[in-house]
Amino acid sequence: MSETTKERQVIFWRLLSATFTMEPSQSNLESLTEEIVDSIDMPRDIMDSREAPETLMERYPEVKPDFDAIEAMFAPAEEGKEKVLDDESDLRRGLAYSKILLSVMGPNSMAREMSAAGYSEWCKAVGMFEKCLGFAPGSLRSGRPGMMGPGVSGMTPGVSDADLQAGLKTLEGDIIKRMKLREVLKDDRMAAQLSPSIELVEELLRDKSNLSGNALKNAKMLIRSYVDQVAEVLKTQVRQAVKGRVDRSIPPKRVFRNLDLKKTLWKNLTNYDPNEKKLYVDRLFYRQTGSKTMPEKLIVVVDQSGSMLNSMVQTAILASIFSSLPRVDVVLIAFDHNFVDLTDWVRDPFEVLMRTNLGGGNEGPKAMTYAQTKIVEPKHTTMVWISDFYEFHNDRPLFEMIKAVKESGVRFIPVGALQSSGYFNLNEFFRVRLKEIGTPVLSGNIKKLIHELRDLL
Repeated sequence: MSETTKERQVIFWRLLSATFTMEPSQSNLESLTEEIVDSIDMPRDIMDSREAPETLMERYPEVKPDFDAIEAMFAPAEEGKEKVLDDESDLRRGLAYSKILLSVMGPNSMAREMSAAGYSEWCKAVGMFEKCLGFAPGSLRSGRPGMMGPGVSGMTPGVSDADLQAGLKTLEGDIIKRMKLREVLKDDRMAAQLSPSIELVEELLRDKSNLSGNALKNAKMLIRSYVDQVAEVLKTQVRQAVKGRVDRSIPPKRVFRNLDLKKTLWKNLTNYDPNEKKLYVDRLFYRQTGSKTMPEKLIVVVDQSGSMLNSMVQTAILASIFSSLPRVDVVLIAFDHNFVDLTDWVRDPFEVLMRTNLGGGNEGPKAMTYAQTKIVEPKHTTMVWISDFYEFHNDRPLFEMIKAVKESGVRFIPVGALQSSGYFNLNEFFRVRLKEIGTPVLSGNIKKLIHELRDLL
């Protein structure tokens, strides 16, 4: 084993030690790492877990190329060439990478109380971590649909992209819970340092009734910012999914802009006169442009109990996007121990969320009874029911109501709690019985719901 390889091992053993605060061996590893840092002429501050990577690069611009070169550590070797790692530049990259990892998962992220500035620095460090692994900015942390980059699948044995994403989301949720949000929100400067995320939105929505004045204003700003970010991604997916398909049963309009010149020439070649060198056209061909239209009504019913926050956010946004499409009448209903009709605000997902009250309860039958009053033409109606299907009623009246709605001709789409990761918890009774009647519950991935709506509508 070469000397450089041994030094690389020291750097990463020291990283593990610092991350998990293994005190007995830490002093030896610290001194050994200091020797390595001095030997390659890097500042010792790169070992300081309290200093953010961004701050370090501002103070020592000479180390920025080492951070920029981290991606090369994960890049596969060129075909026919062996990847060379044993050199000084690799040690410098290793120290830079360990600095980022320590900022993301080290002692700073475990502080008993987290400030807005500390949270902002953590988010920036995660951004660097994502860049190192080849992800689009913010995608690994948020997991928002359409944001994921190529990632490092298959390049990190034992750790998948999903594992990394789940770990970061859990860590972020824990950090946010340790923040004194009410105090932070009162200060515009501190509130501006917060990075909008589903975990932050959840805390804000749960606490919104206790906020007022400047704190409420900043909370609304953060919620709207997150909603706008997610909406931008979902709009693209919906536009692609619901683009009208050509309906071959509709005769093409005989207007000049629909003239298919290629087909017209091809079909009339038999009329070509070689003597006159003229092509006589006795039949024109036109392109078919008639598209199948969407149904007249889309009824979206979403469980807004405490465990369904992610679903409520994404459903509100999705409903607003579909409501903006032509010839679609969207009805949005939320329920927990009771139900509320949010249709009047369906075009503004922010207003929808501000009118929800996350809590317990799961009175699906009440919501279904109301939703049935919105069905006018069953064959032109689609109902999307988003829930984990845990009911308080032992006789499960909701299942019989769903069955009746489906038998009336309504397209019924049951969806597990919408999650970016696709994970969802589901009542086993409903999972089995809904599958038996031909309406299996979709996994909780919003992409699948969009594509299912495309196929049905």
